[in-house]
This record gives sequence, structure tokens and C-alpha cells, in this order.
Amino acid sequence: MIRTVLKIDGMMCGMCEAHICDAIRKAVPSAKKVTASRGKKEAAFLTEEEVDAGSLKAAIDATGYDCLGIESAPYEKKGLFGR
Repeated sequence: MIRTVLKIDGMMCGMCEAHICDAIRKAVPSAKKVTASRGKKEAAFLTEEEVDAGSLKAAIDATGYDCLGIESAPYEKKGLFGR
């Protein structure tokens, strides 16, 4: 699995977070566990393979929010006790 984290500016409320999550799901249909946090100013999701950062940034920017950066890294599910 690959965890992708987007730095997003402009989210002010829960509806903003929902709009970001919807935009990610439309741009990346294979995305799992999509979350957005206005407090952290970021959104994150999991996929099986790498995503196209350019099209993902364009999808977020089209919603009216600013995508400041995208980082992807391998993700390993942690066990019950973090092992």
C-alpha cells in the first residue's frame, strides 16, 4: 500500500473537508481510507499503486482550495500494538 498526503490550504469547516474527500475519490477511484483535516491542513488516503500527482493537484485546485504539495510513501499496516 502507498499512503499519499496532500497539504491543502483553504479548508475552514467540516464541509470543506467533505469537498476535499469527494474530489480525491473522483480523481482516484481506487483510494481507500480518505481523510481530510482542516486543523492539520492536509488530506490523506491509501492506494495500491502510485497516483498521478499532477491530475490529483488539478482536481483539488479545481474545487477552489490550494494544493500546496503531495507526498507519497510506502505504508505498512501496524498491528494492534504497533508492531
